[in-house]
Amino acid sequence: KHVVDHQGLEYLYPPKAEMTPASSRIKGMILCNPHNPIGRVWSKGELTRMGETIIKEGGIVIADEIHCEILYKGENHTPFASISEEFAQNSVICMAPSKTFNLAGLEASSIIIPNKKLRRDFTATMGGILPRPNVFGYVALEAAYRHGDEWLDQVLEYLQANLDFTTKYFADNIPEIKVVKPQGTYLVWLDCRALKLDNQAMRTFFRERAKVGFDDGFVFGAGGEGFQRMNIACPRPMLSEALGRIEQAVKSLR
Repeated sequence: KHVVDHQGLEYLYPPKAEMTPASSRIKGMILCNPHNPIGRVWSKGELTRMGETIIKEGGIVIADEIHCEILYKGENHTPFASISEEFAQNSVICMAPSKTFNLAGLEASSIIIPNKKLRRDFTATMGGILPRPNVFGYVALEAAYRHGDEWLDQVLEYLQANLDFTTKYFADNIPEIKVVKPQGTYLVWLDCRALKLDNQAMRTFFRERAKVGFDDGFVFGAGGEGFQRMNIACPRPMLSEALGRIEQAVKSLR
């Protein structure tokens, strides 16, 4: 299970003795919750300890919570800003209907900034750089949030079945690849290290031998080498076909 390296964060964040002991040179942290690509939903305790480490040194948390409505059975999301008023005043919360309601192409998102000074600074910095959402994006965002709950409930049920199907298929037919079971998001992190392929060979294997287009794990950093990211937000027949292609390709390596 992926866990927060609290000790590492607590070591990196405060200023060191040999530096000017005024404040940390690090002004904030970007938090991804649920995490992409591993699908972890951070607990309230984990978030609290992270936030306390950063805020006490004068930093802010930029919380990307864009996948927060895509959770599997038994999981709950804790909005970072909901933990305390201090957390709210030292955070920037990034939200959007794009992942939840499949509206990415309409480019409509929202930023929640409770702190007035932070909000003014953000607005001033954004001016002339980032465009406002287009009218189609505004209409779609409102329609999704006002009328999309029933649809989303059905999507989450379908995604849960897709995840269960994917996990069982790999375990039964492709044991060389291990599913890192997500708690949230429609993305599945696959441990392919047992295939013993380097980065380029693995990319070629999946794209040219298995004929599936995954995201290469190494693009997420050194810790992602040997992994692939799979999107399971698709019709089950398509998912089944992709898994069958992977099975046949892996058989050729045995």
